[in-house]
Amino acid sequence: MKKLALSFITCCISFLAGSHIGSPGVSFEGKAGAYDIMVLVNPPDVIPGTATIDIFTQTSGINSIWAKPVYWYAGDEGTPQADEMIAVEGEPGHYRGIIWLMDAGTSGIEVEIKGDASDGKTMVPVMAVSTLQKEMDPSLGWMLAGLCILLVVLMITIISASVSDGLVKPFDTTAKFIKRKRIVGALISSVLLILILWGGKTWWDGWANDYQRYMYKPFQATTTIAINGDDRQLIFRVDTTQLGNLRFTRNISYIIPDHGKLMHMFLVRAGSMDVFAHLHPRRKDSVTFVSSIPRLPVGKYFVFADITRISGFSETIPDTFEIKKSETPAVFASLNTNKLDPDDTYFSTNPITQIDPSLQGNDVIICGKPGFRTPLADGSTITWEHDPSKSLIANSLYSLKFSVLDSAGSPAVLEPYLGMTGHAVVMKEDGSVYIHLHPVGSYSMASQETMLTRFETEVGPVDFKKIPKSTVFMDSVDRAIERIYAMSEDERNTLLMANMNHEQFDPEHPEHSIVSFPYAFPSSGRYRIWIQMKRNGKILNSAFDAVVE
Repeated sequence: MKKLALSFITCCISFLAGSHIGSPGVSFEGKAGAYDIMVLVNPPDVIPGTATIDIFTQTSGINSIWAKPVYWYAGDEGTPQADEMIAVEGEPGHYRGIIWLMDAGTSGIEVEIKGDASDGKTMVPVMAVSTLQKEMDPSLGWMLAGLCILLVVLMITIISASVSDGLVKPFDTTAKFIKRKRIVGALISSVLLILILWGGKTWWDGWANDYQRYMYKPFQATTTIAINGDDRQLIFRVDTTQLGNLRFTRNISYIIPDHGKLMHMFLVRAGSMDVFAHLHPRRKDSVTFVSSIPRLPVGKYFVFADITRISGFSETIPDTFEIKKSETPAVFASLNTNKLDPDDTYFSTNPITQIDPSLQGNDVIICGKPGFRTPLADGSTITWEHDPSKSLIANSLYSLKFSVLDSAGSPAVLEPYLGMTGHAVVMKEDGSVYIHLHPVGSYSMASQETMLTRFETEVGPVDFKKIPKSTVFMDSVDRAIERIYAMSEDERNTLLMANMNHEQFDPEHPEHSIVSFPYAFPSSGRYRIWIQMKRNGKILNSAFDAVVE
């Protein structure tokens, strides 16, 4: 049964893969000028389609809030007018609206707040893609088919009568040639109507084929393990041969760094969810990425690889692989973990199905719960600042706040980890939901930077002729990555933290050091949240379990 369940989960991952997996909503927490806001965008699964936007703010002095879609390829010249967001009755500070997304690709929702003191804007990246082809209800189809037949019969009758009986004067007898005209008229009108229907079907099929052609299809990948001396390497190879559409915008050679890394990879042991790793593979060639792998225990693992391309489009490439029992403890002990990327991290915790108090040691961390203080490996503690008496509700936007205290009970000083105060991964127990979160939201920082730069420097459509060839672009990005790796810790943090809001202060909890992540759980069930932070030069890992109703 476990093998069958794992196979089912793997199939679900293949179909649900997108910019995230099973979590289509985009969350944002930050500022629009002087105004603190939280935003939740639920994009459509069919393009063109409507996106629902919910905006929350407790800042006073707001007169109106406006939102509009922007498109990477079109620029400012292709941007429609903004629509006003309407205040939700009975919910102070909550505004809601609907925005049409007309074209697929990298988009953004520009939110503008007009207030008494000043106006403010912000950009929320959205990956607008068609992920579904909707089916017509069979009963509706049969009803429409019946109406079509009725209309065709009526049209043939009208045309045949108009060229025959319609020409006979009142009280005149119907001649034989009139009857022949009626038959000829019926035959000619039948042929014309059949040709019209055939043309309509051809037109419809053409649109349907184009829709299928450009409908989002996730990348497939193959993950293998190779032993290279005292180093065990994970080989992640992306299969791009299946993609017959969007050859430029989805070309794997045109990926750009996010937080200074080309790829963020997360490994989770399937079923128990008790082993977690955050790795950063290096590019070997245009479709192959290699990373040293830590001393992970045997078992089957989910793989989630996050990438962002030149257009700002971000997506997750999923796969599974297995660490087999043939890799004995002696092999584990001989592995050189010093070959890991300095920003890689991994740890073990209790299985999601139970809590085992006997698990101890720095390499095993007990999962926390809302409202309870949980110890960390360096003696500090972390608490999920959510009232345990209040249920977590699906599709409700939360600011998941975690406070960190040092061993003396004072607010801990957190250092930047990959340019942020923290990173989080949320996954549902059955594997149908995966998402990589940042304190600013659920989107790639590279996506936001790409969109902002695009609209600051160009106003018209993208000139694809100016974009370098894939080999030239890939080489320039690889050299930029090497320069980032050669920087000191302080230099890298200065680069990666530019133009970001890293405030850790929370007015509701001034006595704590806070890291928070805006997120709306997409469905009910059991979830696990893994958090990575940095303190005293070391990466701190923690995990929390949540039940969503």
